[in-house]
Amino acid sequence: MRLEVMRMRLVVALALVAVSLTSLAAVTRVYLWPGAPVEPPAPEFRTSFPSTTRSVRIRPGDSLVSALAREGLAARAAGELAERLARKGAQLKKLRPVDELAITWNFRQEPILVRYAPSSWVSFTAAARPGGWEVTRSETEPRVRVAAVSGEVYRSLFEAIEAVGESPQLVLAMVEIFSSDFDFTADTRRGDRFRLLVEKRYAGDTFVNYGRIVVAQYLSSGQTLSGVGFAPAGDGRWGFYDPEGRSLKKSFLKSPLEFTRITSGFTYARPHPILGGVRPHLAIDYGAPVGTPVRAVADGVVVHAGWNGGNGIQVHIRHRSGYETQYNHLSRVASDVRTGVRVRQKQIIGNVGATGLATGPHLDYRVAHNGTFVNPLSEKFIPGEPIPAAARADFNHQAQELVTRLETTAAY
Repeated sequence: MRLEVMRMRLVVALALVAVSLTSLAAVTRVYLWPGAPVEPPAPEFRTSFPSTTRSVRIRPGDSLVSALAREGLAARAAGELAERLARKGAQLKKLRPVDELAITWNFRQEPILVRYAPSSWVSFTAAARPGGWEVTRSETEPRVRVAAVSGEVYRSLFEAIEAVGESPQLVLAMVEIFSSDFDFTADTRRGDRFRLLVEKRYAGDTFVNYGRIVVAQYLSSGQTLSGVGFAPAGDGRWGFYDPEGRSLKKSFLKSPLEFTRITSGFTYARPHPILGGVRPHLAIDYGAPVGTPVRAVADGVVVHAGWNGGNGIQVHIRHRSGYETQYNHLSRVASDVRTGVRVRQKQIIGNVGATGLATGPHLDYRVAHNGTFVNPLSEKFIPGEPIPAAARADFNHQAQELVTRLETTAAY
């Protein structure tokens, strides 16, 4: 009996040893038979001192020091950091709410890392060291792809661009190309079509912004406008030309407002809404909200800027070749616009209002040539400069290649 008990105890003991060895093999993943590979697991490190990273919201008017100090960084440390960043080329006077700024704190709530990214292409990382902040600058080279974009206008050009997944800023770039030949305020119609090849800039695989439009076409009422981007050798200035090499940048814009509507046209017989009777209306009225920016349609010199009777607040500009323009019923004149000052094409000279004899907010826009008012919508203004003769062959080759590529990749 005693022998039987001892035998059972021995069996149990051996079983326990086997279980222990099996558990050990399972834990270490070490195979115990000869020739088996020994593959211990990678050690799992767990820090006992966690860090925390918090983004810093940049407010309008913030400096780097004030933004960091608001998050708890000592003024002295923030000032030293700003100095070290400036040495590495950071433009801290241009801090914007869209910039990325973040602080990493250790478990003692001490700042150990600050990251500042003013753009998708440049970032700065500052690490706390015993001797002060150590700053490194990183730059990302943009990846540029030329993409085709095309669409049709149903309600507005903005909606048409958004409908094909693009940004409104692309509308502004395209309007800029044809602003001297087409009035997108007055002439955009349902059924208009557009297509263009544009550079898209990526940081890695993330789209950041647009580069240059290299070629564009806009089709409206059977008329096709084409613009080919080109920089003549020796000149280096990028501009847009029609396929025949004529510059699309004319001396005069088609409209002093970017996007609005015409509420009254040029006529010699219009019922006056305030004075009554039938009177000439030798202007184009653009309906727009108060405050809408008004642009100078051409380079020139300011003849008058201020109140002018029934015209309300007015800016009057003299241009070359006998042309003058008037912008009436403004709510204000731009601070840098006054009598005798030179202004440039597209410069903001004031804002839409309803001053003087006006029934509501609008811009009364007038053009005179050699002392006689003319219809701005039908006047043939001075053409732009053509492609230089020395660059004509290069332009012809590039224009043909780009237009063919556009028509192939973005067929209507």
